[in-house]
Amino acid sequence: MPLKVAVQMDPIEGINIEGDTTFLMMEQAQARGHSLFVYLTERLAMEDGRVFARGRDVSVQRVKGGHATLGEVRRVELAGFDVVLMRQDPPYDMRYIDATFFLEAIHPGTLVVNNPAEVRSAPEKLFVTRFPDLQPPTLITWDREAIREFRARHGDVVLKPLNGKGGSGVTRHPADDPNLDALLELHAQIADEPVILQKFLPAVTAGDKRILLVDGEAVGAINRVPQKGQIRSNMAVGGTPEPVELTARDREICGRIGPELKARGLMFVGIDVIGGYLTEINVTSPTGAMSLKRFSGVDAAEIMWERIEAVRAQV
Repeated sequence: MPLKVAVQMDPIEGINIEGDTTFLMMEQAQARGHSLFVYLTERLAMEDGRVFARGRDVSVQRVKGGHATLGEVRRVELAGFDVVLMRQDPPYDMRYIDATFFLEAIHPGTLVVNNPAEVRSAPEKLFVTRFPDLQPPTLITWDREAIREFRARHGDVVLKPLNGKGGSGVTRHPADDPNLDALLELHAQIADEPVILQKFLPAVTAGDKRILLVDGEAVGAINRVPQKGQIRSNMAVGGTPEPVELTARDREICGRIGPELKARGLMFVGIDVIGGYLTEINVTSPTGAMSLKRFSGVDAAEIMWERIEAVRAQV
């Protein structure tokens, strides 16, 4: 049965259709006979407990520069849709968090992917700490003394902003690097939030593996290789995707976290694995599906819609 699908996303006019996972999800939904409506987070409204959005009907086509045909702006009640895809990009800030409260008001009557309450309670760099034995040594703190002690134990470390995105603000600090304190001061000026320190994993030079899971099951992976001399492998900062197979260790990691993802209604998730260590569990707007399809033929968006359709068929 055709579904009415709303997509909460960044402006569709500006996306790169060659690499955008949300576009692939929309393309696959349309091919399966579902209708599409797009809106921006700032056009959400809650009135007397009902949730509305101002946006536009859309049809998509894989034509560069002409990928979206949009209707007139109209105001809709989101409870009238079968599915809402929460696909706006981070940062994971108060606007992001507030949007989860809006969408929680309509879920699960309208299926929100991913479950907004669990998106709120599972920020990528904190949720992963539920599996400490799968992680590299990791510290999350405001405490400068704790940072000094962690660095003294591990020497070569990587510093990350807690709620950063796309590799932004990630820096490496070998044991003899005098710049860590200055970087901590800069982080404090930018955002009043903890920072993350992790033991540096030399294996990152060979790539950071992005594994996509649908409803708790691994569907495939790509490897993101950093530019020479860099540690950040995110494609947003110049990392290069390449094909890769899942290893026994990858499957072990997915087997451990998969049931938890499924139980929480986190249907479309991307995890990051470096040198056999789990570094992040991305639940907000995971990417990588286009590269996975190009390299392997596996369409994670198609698998996702099959699961969504099965859930809606039970309503």
